[in-house]
Amino acid sequence: MVLRYLTARLAQQIDEELMNVSGAFSLDQLMELAGLACAQTLAKCYDKDNYPRVLVCCGPGNQGGDGLVAARHLGMFGYKPTIYMPKPGSKDIYKRLQQQCTNMQIPTLPPSTSLDPLKSALSSTDVILDAIFGFSFKPPVRAPFDTALPLLKESGLPIVSVDIPSGWDVEKGNEIGIGLEPDVLVSLTAPKEGVRLFRGRHFLGGRFVPKSMEEKYQLNLPEYPGAEQIVELTSEGKEQKL
Repeated sequence: MVLRYLTARLAQQIDEELMNVSGAFSLDQLMELAGLACAQTLAKCYDKDNYPRVLVCCGPGNQGGDGLVAARHLGMFGYKPTIYMPKPGSKDIYKRLQQQCTNMQIPTLPPSTSLDPLKSALSSTDVILDAIFGFSFKPPVRAPFDTALPLLKESGLPIVSVDIPSGWDVEKGNEIGIGLEPDVLVSLTAPKEGVRLFRGRHFLGGRFVPKSMEEKYQLNLPEYPGAEQIVELTSEGKEQKL
């Protein structure tokens, strides 16, 4: 059976159902599992001996929360992450996640209206983890990310994007050409319609979808190998064993 790609509406519906009475997950649980999958994907593709310095770029929403969790796990894995979060989320959960990173001695770039700190960080980075915009993003890209995305895009560094590359429409993809062009993508829960034409290495993560929900929405998810939190997808949308 063919893996199902999600529209924005269906992705939102599944997210809400995961956290309602029937799904019974908390936001903290889902972020922890998603962030772990993102960290594992980066580690699978870019080993810490050759790519130790990771710039984790976080937006102010749940996508950024996944990035903060991933940064903490990457630190645990032996990488040297640095967090770029020019517009920190205001909710308590984001503050706690950032404090967890601080406790791990993971530096965060100081808030600045200048791009100089980001430029400096990019000059000492081996790989970028893009956790800026999620599936609810709609163009145009607004400040402060409107000037940051071109820098990331032009850096020449390998990019791993979380769920959907930042700047892409969840259903139309990078139709207007403003989005990042990552080398690796880790889709969460199920891939989104907008990434059908993505041609880099594509992983599925977020090993938390209940069987009842998978069957209800006919997601046709691939089997995850062993104890892995991720599974690599081929261009045909079938799983590839790690």
